[in-house]
Amino acid sequence: MSRLLVVDDDSGMLVSLRGLLASRGQEAVIARSGQEALDHLDGVDAVITDFAMPGMDGVQLVKAIHDRDESLPVILLTAHGSERVAVQAIKSGAYDYVTKPFDVEEFSVVVDRALEARTLRVQNRRLTAEKVLGHSIVGEGPAMRRLLDTISRVAPKDITLLISGETGTGKELIASLIHAQSHRAERPLVRFNCAAIPGELAEAELFGHARGAFTGAVQARRGFFAEANGGTLVLDEIGELPLAVQPKLLRALQEGEIQPVGAGRLERVDVRVVACTHRDLANEARAGRFREDLYYRLAVLELVVPPLRGHREDIPALASGFARRYAERFGLQDVRLLPELLDALQRLDWPGNVRQLENAVARTVALSTGGEIGLEAFAAASAAPAADPDAEALPEGTLSLREQLEAVERSLIGRTIAAVGGNQSEAARRLGMNRGSLIERLKKYGLMPG
Repeated sequence: MSRLLVVDDDSGMLVSLRGLLASRGQEAVIARSGQEALDHLDGVDAVITDFAMPGMDGVQLVKAIHDRDESLPVILLTAHGSERVAVQAIKSGAYDYVTKPFDVEEFSVVVDRALEARTLRVQNRRLTAEKVLGHSIVGEGPAMRRLLDTISRVAPKDITLLISGETGTGKELIASLIHAQSHRAERPLVRFNCAAIPGELAEAELFGHARGAFTGAVQARRGFFAEANGGTLVLDEIGELPLAVQPKLLRALQEGEIQPVGAGRLERVDVRVVACTHRDLANEARAGRFREDLYYRLAVLELVVPPLRGHREDIPALASGFARRYAERFGLQDVRLLPELLDALQRLDWPGNVRQLENAVARTVALSTGGEIGLEAFAAASAAPAADPDAEALPEGTLSLREQLEAVERSLIGRTIAAVGGNQSEAARRLGMNRGSLIERLKKYGLMPG
C-alpha cells in the first residue's frame, strides 16, 4: 500500500483528500503545516501539498523536502489561474501540480505518475549501486523492500549510520550499498574490524601514529580514518571497540578531527562513518559496556537488517544467485537448483542467516558436476566432511543443517508419495531422484508401506 503525505491548513480539504486516497487503496498521512510535514516524511512515497499556507508555503516546503530526500515526488495544489505559481513550483523541484478545484481523474493520473517516478528513481539508484558492487541485491520481500527503500533515501545524506542485525545477515553488504549510493561513491571505502585488533593497537590503527610513538613504531603510519578521508569508513563489530578508544572516536565524529598516537597535532578529516554490530548497543550502553554518548552519536539513524527467517520469500532468489556465482567461479556450466530443493531451503531456519545459506550452496556447487542440483545432491554435500569445520557451525541447542534438511526431506517425500497414490516411480520423477534412491529414503524415514 502506498503512503502519501497530505499537507494543507484546510481541514475540509484534508478530509476530502484522505477519503479520495482511501478509495484508491492508499494511506494518507496528515500534516497541517509545512513544518509539521517535515516531521512525517519517513516511510511516505509521495507528498501532496497546498501552495498557500501560513508560514512555510508549498514552494518552500518542496525545497525543504528535497534537501532531505531528492527522490521524493511532491505534487502541488494551486488555486485556479495560478499558472505562474505552478511554473515556479516545477522549477523549485515539484513533480507536478493540480489546480483546485481539481478533476478526480486528472488528480489520480498525476498521483500514479508520481508514484511510478518514485519507484523508478529508487530502482535506478539501486541498479547503479549494484553495478558498482558487481552483483545484484536480492530483496523482493516486504522486510527487505522497506530496508532497501530506506537505504535509497538515506544513502545520499551525509549522516552517521548504525547497522544492526544478527551475525551473517549481510550488514557489511548493506554498508557497501550505502557507500555506492552516496555522493562519496568515487572516494575510498575503508573497513576496520574492531574485534580483530588488540585493544592497545586499536587507537593507532584507527588514527595513525607518529614515528617512535611506541615500541616498534619505526616510522609514522596513517590510520584508517586518514585512509578513508573523503570517503566512507565502515566500523565492523563496533561493540568490540575498547572503552579507552571510544572517547577519541566520539571526538572524530563530532569535530571531524583525529590525533595520531604520539603526535602533538590534530588533523582534519572528512569521513562518513557507518558502524555495524550484532550486539544490542542500547543495552550495552545501559550496562556500562559501551559509552552512551557514543551510541547516540553513532545511531543518528539505525538500520536493522532482518534475519533470513524474517524474509524467507527471498531464499530461492538468494540461493539461485549464489549457485550462479559459484558455478562461474568453479567453471561449471548450466547449474540450476531444482524447485524441490529451493522449497526445502526456504523451509529451513538458517540460524547462520545469509552467510550460512551461501556457504551451503557454495559447497553443494563445488561438489557437483554442474547441471541440475536437487535434494539428493544437496543432502550428500551437507553430509560430506567440511574443509572448514567452523564454516557452518550453528548456535548451541539448534538442529544441525543436516538434521533440519532431513526433516524437510521426509516431509516432502511423504507428501509426494501421498499425492501420487503411492506410485514410487512417479514420486521419484517429481522429486528429481532415481527410484532406488527414493526406496532407500522411504526405508530410512519409515515411510515404506508395511
